[in-house]
Amino acid sequence: MTDLKNEAEKLLSKAMAGEIEMDAFMRELMETQIFMPIHDKHEIGGLQPSDKAVPLTLDDETGEKVLILFTSPERAKSFVKDFAGYGGGLLTDLKWIMEKLGAGFAISINPNHDLGIDLEAGMLQDASKH
Repeated sequence: MTDLKNEAEKLLSKAMAGEIEMDAFMRELMETQIFMPIHDKHEIGGLQPSDKAVPLTLDDETGEKVLILFTSPERAKSFVKDFAGYGGGLLTDLKWIMEKLGAGFAISINPNHDLGIDLEAGMLQDASKH
């Protein structure tokens, strides 16, 4: 992986290579900026004018909700093109996202990408307590 664009991607690369323990990875990830696609039926230039953010979630094979996040807006572009209204979003710390949405979601970061990871809801609950 030579195309690492930011701290989140460097951290993911280390985790995938086994260069960082999972607990340390989760703690660091909580402090890292992540891009959350947000639905807005009145999308204006990629900005989110509404105060009621509706993040992109999908159901997994068991029917559980999975929150879809990305390491950058650029990584999101090819994925969200299939989901009308998700052209904009929010770039913020994962910790903030967990505080606002709760840790009851599983998370998929960079789905369908080599530098992607799926995290179970329980893993996030533990990390969000630190």
